[in-house]
Amino acid sequence: MLKIEIRRKPLVIGVMGGHEAPMEILEDARRIGEEIARRGHVLLTGGGAGVMKAASEGAFRAGGLVLAVIPSDRVRPLEGYPNEFVDITICTGMADARNAINAKTPHIIIAIDGGWGTISEIAHAMRSGTPVIGLKTPAIDLPHGNCFTAAATVGEALAHLDHLLDAFLK
Repeated sequence: MLKIEIRRKPLVIGVMGGHEAPMEILEDARRIGEEIARRGHVLLTGGGAGVMKAASEGAFRAGGLVLAVIPSDRVRPLEGYPNEFVDITICTGMADARNAINAKTPHIIIAIDGGWGTISEIAHAMRSGTPVIGLKTPAIDLPHGNCFTAAATVGEALAHLDHLLDAFLK
């Protein structure tokens, strides 16, 4: 008799951050990506350099699946997109408008450092009710329905992630 095993589907965890960042931020992103993979979830990034590449590398080297939503289309790729650690590429041809897809696809987002693009993704995520953990980002405090949690360290960010994952997996 054939035995069918029902497995838990992984959640998609987004890591958003800038193209350029200091080495300490890149190491934080690498550790976050690695821990997402170790927890058995899919990492989603914007697929480029900096924080995106570091998180992708961490997840990839830990055996995780790395998904990227990139700004260019398949026939006119932008240099550096996707980075070499991406397993599945979604080519949008939407430039910065792809931030909405990056923000609304994941179950949870961890924003690390970043600039205007990251702020855009945080805003899209919060508006759609996606929980955001901000690691070394400015705190965002809104009066109604705030789903933003600030973290000062990777350990804090992972503790918040685990708390949110528990709620999703119950």
